[in-house]
This record gives sequence, C-alpha cells and structure tokens, in this order.
Amino acid sequence: MNKAAVRAYVDAFNAHDVARLNRLFAPEAKIWGVLGAGPLDMAMGIWRELHEGMEMRLEILDLVAEGDSVAVRLRETGRFVGPFRGMGGMAPTGRPYEVAAMEWFRLEDGKITERWGARDSAAILRQVSQD
Repeated sequence: MNKAAVRAYVDAFNAHDVARLNRLFAPEAKIWGVLGAGPLDMAMGIWRELHEGMEMRLEILDLVAEGDSVAVRLRETGRFVGPFRGMGGMAPTGRPYEVAAMEWFRLEDGKITERWGARDSAAILRQVSQD
C-alpha cells in the first residue's frame, strides 16, 4: 500500500494534478527539500514553479519500502523554459537537464505524512546554463 501511494504521488506530480496530490498527503504533512521545509501548501507553490519554469518530470528507477517508510531513486528531467527562483540570475535558456534524485517518505494509514527530497541543484544549473 505504501509503495502504491508513492507511485501515485509521482504520477500526480508529473500530471501537475494538485487535487490528487492533496488527497495523497495527510493534512499536517511536512515537506523537506533543497529549498527548505514547510507544509504541503508551501511545497505546492514550489512544485508549480518547477513545472512551469523547469518542465520537471520524475521517473521511478528504484522503490523500496519497510514499515511506514518508502525510499525512491528517481531520474529527474526537465527543460529551463521559464523563471524559477532566480535560477542564478539567468534568463530561461530552453536547455534540458537530467539528474538523479532521491526522495524518502513516511506514511500513516496510506497517507504521506513526511517527504524529504534531495537532488543535485548545482548539476541542474550547469546543464541549463548557456555555454
């Protein structure tokens, strides 16, 4: 059940389906990522910017679960097509990127209560920069 919830999260994330993402997370869920930590509504704003500015997509490569925890190794791809958090002061270049990403989830009763995400932001910046 927990692996299925994380697969559903990736599908909803890639579809930009905010309503489905909201149903997958517990109301008090806490999200940690490279830009800090906060509640789901804060993460949703950042995720929207990632979709609009970076055309970000996730692909599950490995998924493991034990108890209430699920860890997933992902391929993250995208293209720098619009503004995203200042992106090093650059204008969008249209250039693609690909990095490995890791996310760790804690679930209760099939709902995501905590999510940690890590990716190599410096590698993304190098790939989307103008040469």
